Amino acid sequence: MPVDFHLSPTEAGTRAAAAGFAQHVLKPIRAEYMKLESQADRFQATQPAYAAAVQGGLLKGQISPAHGGTGGSLVEAAIMVEECYAVEGSAALTIFGTGLGLTPLNIAAKPEHTEFFAPFLSGEGTPIASLVFSEPGGVANALEKGAPGFQTTARREGDEWVINGEKMWATNCAGWDFKGADLACVVCRNVTEPAKPDDDPKDHVMIIIVTRADLDRSGPDAFQVIRHIAMPGHTSVSGPHVKYTNVRVPAKNVLCPPDQGAQVAFGAFDQSAVLVGAMAVGLMRAAFDAALAFAKRDNRNGAVPLLERQAFADLLSGIKMSTEACRALVWKAAHAMVNGPGDYDARRELALAAKIYASEASVKACTDAINAVGVTAYDLDQPFSELLNMAMVLPIFDGGNVGIRRRHMQQLMLSPTYDAWAATYGPSEKE
Repeated sequence: MPVDFHLSPTEAGTRAAAAGFAQHVLKPIRAEYMKLESQADRFQATQPAYAAAVQGGLLKGQISPAHGGTGGSLVEAAIMVEECYAVEGSAALTIFGTGLGLTPLNIAAKPEHTEFFAPFLSGEGTPIASLVFSEPGGVANALEKGAPGFQTTARREGDEWVINGEKMWATNCAGWDFKGADLACVVCRNVTEPAKPDDDPKDHVMIIIVTRADLDRSGPDAFQVIRHIAMPGHTSVSGPHVKYTNVRVPAKNVLCPPDQGAQVAFGAFDQSAVLVGAMAVGLMRAAFDAALAFAKRDNRNGAVPLLERQAFADLLSGIKMSTEACRALVWKAAHAMVNGPGDYDARRELALAAKIYASEASVKACTDAINAVGVTAYDLDQPFSELLNMAMVLPIFDGGNVGIRRRHMQQLMLSPTYDAWAATYGPSEKE
């Protein structure tokens, strides 16, 4: 058989460890942060759970072995994300947000960047990282020909780069004390030389590593949180509106020089697309489990349990089938991203599909669970509204499906060399 969905011993171990962490660390921390009113306070209240993740090797496990980490396969990462999201997605996202923040380093780090991994390999403290990409005005169209590009800029001055601009929605970008993350991969536009009218905006995109030490050295006004964003779901996550003012970093902090930054940033989001799909599966699983438990214990004052009612069973079976289909797509995409078949574009298409399809399916699954349970689902003591609020963001963050992810799929299909089924059967034979 070409396909085997049995978990390997390593994958089964990852699942068991993630499930235990979710139940014994993430679930209790939710009870603590829910006592607090503000998004910022709730975020800070999750720091003990994050510290436990560091001590348990979850940060080191998001770093490639090539850089001293213990990271496994993308399939293992998807399994871990699903287990966490099936229990407590909000506190988990802060941990996985650091993984996203380190992904550009995993992809593009050179020997001179080794020092930046050290805090995240130590197994101590609560070092936090962020991929700082989105901006207040949006970035969906920033790289089309004729567009002004990213509004966060970098200018070369001697042996330093000077960064200015505002960012928004970047998970963890402000750090635990809101004075800056320990490490931020800031996506910005090189303005050292004036752009020419026929320039491709992608050719000016770069990624610069900004550490907390860089921010502190640049002065008290170098980093500012303009506004903490209150969100209906993921209520303990920090992704505020921030501003960089004359932040100076040494030239060695350039991770991706101009013309390489966009490729690496999108490469990081290609990997995270698979994991957003896994988040969706975790939420769908939680919605199904909660609705199933309700159906077994409640009869709505009828003669039989709800599960014996065809209408309820039809909705529930739909959720179950969708969850299984999404998980299969996520696992296939995770496996193909590393192993093929097909070229990178073919494998990338599967990652995009996993993110788009599963994220949108999760919203429907949560809504269907609410419709099945009825008005009782509107009670905040039930999990359904929180699951829906968390699912609602999946189609619009990490590259919104409408503005970015579907457009990337469209670009792939428009390519003259597009090979529709290469990620399943390998490259087609040329006639």
